[in-house]
Amino acid sequence: MATSESRFNDADPGSRHAGDSAGKGRSDVREASTQTDAKVQGHGPRLSKVNLFTLLSLWMELFPRKEKETFPTQTERWQVRSTGLVVVQGRSVTGLHCSSRDLHAGQIAVLKHGPRLRGCDLYFSRKPCSTCLKMIINAGVHQISYWPGDPEMSLLTGSGDSSHDCSSQEAVLDARAAERLKSNSRPHICVLLQALPSGMQQFVEETSKDCDFLGRIAQDDRCLDVGGLFREEQKRNLGDFNTAFFVQDQSEHRGILTKMGLENFCIEPYFSNLRQNMRDLITVLASVASSLLDHGQRYGFYGNGPADPGRPLSQVIAKHCIIQAQLLAYRTEDPKVGVGAVIWAEGKSGNCDGTGHMYLVGSGYNAYPVGSEYAELPQMDDKQQDRHSRKYRYIIHAEQNALTFRCAELREDENTTIFVTKCPCDECVPLIKGAGVKQIYTSDMDSGKDKHDISYLQFDNLQGVQKFVWQRNSQVCPGQLNSCLSNGCMGKHNRESEEDHPLLRYLGYLRSVGIMLRNRLQCIVKWILQKSQSRQTSGTKGCTLSVCTRHMFILSHKTNMNVSLSAFKHFYSTRLRTRLSHQLI
Repeated sequence: MATSESRFNDADPGSRHAGDSAGKGRSDVREASTQTDAKVQGHGPRLSKVNLFTLLSLWMELFPRKEKETFPTQTERWQVRSTGLVVVQGRSVTGLHCSSRDLHAGQIAVLKHGPRLRGCDLYFSRKPCSTCLKMIINAGVHQISYWPGDPEMSLLTGSGDSSHDCSSQEAVLDARAAERLKSNSRPHICVLLQALPSGMQQFVEETSKDCDFLGRIAQDDRCLDVGGLFREEQKRNLGDFNTAFFVQDQSEHRGILTKMGLENFCIEPYFSNLRQNMRDLITVLASVASSLLDHGQRYGFYGNGPADPGRPLSQVIAKHCIIQAQLLAYRTEDPKVGVGAVIWAEGKSGNCDGTGHMYLVGSGYNAYPVGSEYAELPQMDDKQQDRHSRKYRYIIHAEQNALTFRCAELREDENTTIFVTKCPCDECVPLIKGAGVKQIYTSDMDSGKDKHDISYLQFDNLQGVQKFVWQRNSQVCPGQLNSCLSNGCMGKHNRESEEDHPLLRYLGYLRSVGIMLRNRLQCIVKWILQKSQSRQTSGTKGCTLSVCTRHMFILSHKTNMNVSLSAFKHFYSTRLRTRLSHQLI
């Protein structure tokens, strides 16, 4: 049997050699570099399967629970830590679980899967206790991997009172029992962490910041600094996740690793490598979780039409499931766009699992057919003129993979919900409806678009499935959103600003042509205003009008909209000439 040290080194062959303090320095440098305008080019890096399942286990530990399902006493919080679990059978995720008030994650897996656990790989967010370990070993699992932090039976030092001292003694005894079970068991029980590919953290940060959900907020409110809100949320999540998953004190971390039988990790450079890899994964999780900020509860998943019989999920659960799909999207094989999907159902019984009545039905991401080799099939998008070289007829969509490799059947009497990171296309909408899915949670940024090889025309007209799209909460006063300044504060205008300029008011008429036209026109208007305020000669005025007219012609041609250039000239001449004449003379 391979030792935990050798398995870790195989996954991370000495990629980091500096100490832990040096790792913090590197982290600071990376944070500074991501503030530039540099963009990741070419094929984006992918999450390995090990890191994906590890991140999912950490995220499942944070699954929203009802108050009655939390651990009630301080002693229980010291002794037993909530744990997330991912069950993997072959290539597919067959279970996402978390601890409940009465049962640990490993016990829940045995109850939910039973003999189907044989041959599975289990990924825990903490080392399971001896009670769970003996049951899952007996079930015949293939491999058990766990996060090398504080275990399920907490070994962290507390306040020193008698109750916690007793709990610490029990935790030490449990750690010894778990180590003995590990040394005498057939399954591999180890720490599986891999160093992230080069540029992975920057790639995740940029794609999370540019996702459809934040794009909807930016589209609705042009004056809002969405990037600043994302960074604030990322910083807040990073602090929370470090508190939950990372042992800050190095000596205490070494003590925990020693008690868990991982003495080899306490030796440099393995100890620094381990902590750096843990920090990197936590940073990735914080970035992905920040892609779905609600902006002070102003945004969420809401339906547009009349309510269907299905009962909508709470916003916190819907967001948690979408983040699961976002994590899956970073395993994509699509060279341009990553899409993830998860399917959950609400069962009749929810007495044991920390997820309540909900259980996983399927999960997937967009990828090429199983067994195909890299670059064996076309990978180009619609920019490739030769349609035979485009990817759309070959790649399997995330929704299709989630339905194909589902781990449970969809039942007519249960509320089944699919969570997708992008609007379902016309190829997937009939499959979702035909499978019996009752609800869809997604973004509608692509809805209504036709890109020839792939279109999104059927989503708006989909009947029989309740749709919840990411959008502004209609109960929030629109004035609260539109009167904000670029720094996010509320402001009151006492003088005429650029937003009150007649030319910008004219943009309201043209707003329906889309984001591209609006943004281009804004650039033109700002340029006109700058020129008009610089007290140029009157000859510049004609140049300004001709340049503006040329841009209007180009934009109207690209957007297939009949924009009257003569009307625009007339508007510019009659409405603005008198206002700008004193500046242009």
